[in-house]
Amino acid sequence: MGKHITVIGAGFCGTALVRELAYRADAATRITLIGMADSFGSGVAYGSARPEHLLNVRARDLGIDPDEPGGFADALHLGETGRQEFLPRLAYADYLRGELSAAMASAAAHIVCQPHEAIALERTARGYRVFLANGEAFDSDRVVLAVGALAPQTLAGIGPRLSVHPRYIGWPWQADVLERIDPEARVLIVGTGLTMVDVVLSLRARGHRGALQAISRRGLAPQAHTSQPGAPLTLPPHLLRALRDGDLRAVVRAVRQLIAVSDDWRRPIDALRPHLQPFWRRLDIRRRARFLRHLRPYWEVARHRIAPSAEQALQQLRGSGQLALHSARLLRARWTPEGLEVVLRGRSQDEARTERYDVLIRATGLDTDIDRTSDPLVAGMREAGLLRPDPLGLGVVVDEDLRAHDASGRPQSGLYALGPLLRGQLWEITAVPELRVAARQLARHLLEDVGGASGRREVRAPLRVVG
Repeated sequence: MGKHITVIGAGFCGTALVRELAYRADAATRITLIGMADSFGSGVAYGSARPEHLLNVRARDLGIDPDEPGGFADALHLGETGRQEFLPRLAYADYLRGELSAAMASAAAHIVCQPHEAIALERTARGYRVFLANGEAFDSDRVVLAVGALAPQTLAGIGPRLSVHPRYIGWPWQADVLERIDPEARVLIVGTGLTMVDVVLSLRARGHRGALQAISRRGLAPQAHTSQPGAPLTLPPHLLRALRDGDLRAVVRAVRQLIAVSDDWRRPIDALRPHLQPFWRRLDIRRRARFLRHLRPYWEVARHRIAPSAEQALQQLRGSGQLALHSARLLRARWTPEGLEVVLRGRSQDEARTERYDVLIRATGLDTDIDRTSDPLVAGMREAGLLRPDPLGLGVVVDEDLRAHDASGRPQSGLYALGPLLRGQLWEITAVPELRVAARQLARHLLEDVGGASGRREVRAPLRVVG
């Protein structure tokens, strides 16, 4: 009798994994893909995007197949100029759904799509039982948690009245929520990262004229890509040695030296990428915590860059004075008879100040801390002892085969994780080039584990991350 593999999460990770399974599994294997109906096959990052939201990676590097990084550009029949562009994320959503449909159409395995939220999972004698929001439940031999990053945590300092008031937007991806903002409204955005960029670009596209202020601890905005990619850079021997030794201090020193003599700081940052997963694994928890505390904000804005045209739009808004970024903390926000009252404290400031806004938007990005999440599935699995939280809030603890550890630290047979919840294990596991490689490796392991490989597709040599 064949085995049943269930993949929870129908964003990029779940789609890439099911695609790999579809091309490899035999007719005795059953595969179920679970995801939200409104973003099935593409996820929130691409399926909930708006026309003004651009990809943060060049089209040439976004193929879903690790062997064909140019697959996305090929599907759109792009020429050399187009392959270097940063295209709308909606185009990528269409590409992912098309890849999933094509794989399912040619699959020998029986594949079922469930466009419903998975809300609970429990262990059974023979595997796992999955519970859906529509009341259905079913058994599965293997389950992969591929839910992407988690929804942001509750924003500290938000008063109870404001938390349910329409002037507070806690999830800017809701349909039409930004369209309801008055064009003259004075808006406070909490967060200055990639989500802030999306929010500002959407307000700009809708003709917003009011002041926009964005705050974060350090007030750092994402850096931009260059219009044309730089030439690949070979890292010097002393930096490679520091990476192999897991010497964080030496790596930071060597990178700063390399940037100082490079024509573009982006080239050293990009050259580090293939080395980051093994380097992160060599760091003990003390050095990982030091990186998160002191270096993470600066690394994130340099590593996760935005399209040049998005940067130009932000600079125009900042130059006109409409958009301002500040290093500050939100201490309190409440709804009063006079309107939205916010208490802020600037970085290194001894005193707080009170200001009034018309709208407050949380743009703090997605999260990986399963100890603090309100996600019903992940929180329930944690409380049941099915997941062991990463001690630094970077997702879940897994073994080398991506099997999730239970609360006591033991790998669990048949329960796996894929995607950003692996940041504690791999760190560099949030972008397409790394995720597509991980999806293939997990697919191979799952089919070896259940004995369901069809042999219809060549098993290739270990892959190098491209892009």
